[in-house]
Amino acid sequence: MPRVGLTPDQVVDHALALIDEQGAEALTLASVAARAGVATPSLYKHVSGGLAELRRLIAVRVTEELADRLAEAAVGRSGDDAVTAVLRAYQAYATEHPHRYTALPQAPQPDDDLTRAATRLVGVIIAVLRSYGLDGPEAIHAARTVRSLAHGFASLSITGAFQLAEDLTTTHDRLITTLTTGLRTWPKAEEEEEE
Repeated sequence: MPRVGLTPDQVVDHALALIDEQGAEALTLASVAARAGVATPSLYKHVSGGLAELRRLIAVRVTEELADRLAEAAVGRSGDDAVTAVLRAYQAYATEHPHRYTALPQAPQPDDDLTRAATRLVGVIIAVLRSYGLDGPEAIHAARTVRSLAHGFASLSITGAFQLAEDLTTTHDRLITTLTTGLRTWPKAEEEEEE
């Protein structure tokens, strides 16, 4: 019988705390069990698929957390203001949780829960892009651009790839300005058809 009070969500909480403190490579069932105060075999009562299932649940949680952060940042905003808020929220999440951020899957997974979370994450970006008049294929192209810039900058900055003395916030601001300028002049679907 599962330990009273321990739920799959709490197992994920313990796993994420471990990742935050020690990095994703520290994630083992034994280390999570120790944090939860249970024997390793008893974790299977809460996470039946073992470490693979736990990693899946972590990926879903991290994707949902990031989607929540972006959605909250976008509320009441549109255009450049919304894109700026979303990109700053994205970077803040990665900076606050660098190890957790590495658990964010970048490729589609055959998993309904993860697909729902990822669809919501991308949906926030696409919704923000509507204020630029982008829809259909052009909205997808633009969303890919936003994700590429956000993920690229986040990944490089949290791994310490930027070693020069210039301020990273200023670089990020320049990146956002470059993106919003491009979005304001982004080709519309009908413009491409006319060419």
